[in-house]
Amino acid sequence: MRFSLVAIMAMICLAYVTRYCGMDAVMGLAMTHTGFFYPIFGTMIGWLGVALSGTDAGSNALFGNLQVITANKLGLSPVLMAAANSTGGVMGKMIGAQSLIVACVAAGIEGQEGDLFRAVFKHGIILALIIGLIVMMYAYVFPGLIATNHSFW
Repeated sequence: MRFSLVAIMAMICLAYVTRYCGMDAVMGLAMTHTGFFYPIFGTMIGWLGVALSGTDAGSNALFGNLQVITANKLGLSPVLMAAANSTGGVMGKMIGAQSLIVACVAAGIEGQEGDLFRAVFKHGIILALIIGLIVMMYAYVFPGLIATNHSFW
């Protein structure tokens, strides 16, 4: 557990560094240039974050503020884009290093992680793109169906 805890703490520290130095704001403003297609790009950011960090929480910590800044600048729902980051991240979990190693050990095919990666990579991208299209539908066709951050109680 100690190495896992160190990795998680490093990811959270990196998230704080990017937030306090303004890097996520700059990246968020740069992502506004994707315009109409940002819901797809935002979903893919979540996918990439989990694929690299191995954890949805790490991806949300790293890119959550970026998603909110970009969504606000583009007039999109920040709640929707935060959910897109997290949902896209779930699709990236299948190509995360930890997931590949655990799957190979469970299946008794240790050492074949690269083969498994090549087999599931295209599925991860396709599924993330499908989620991105669904997010676009919620952003532009059914924006009234998005839950707001107001309390229901």
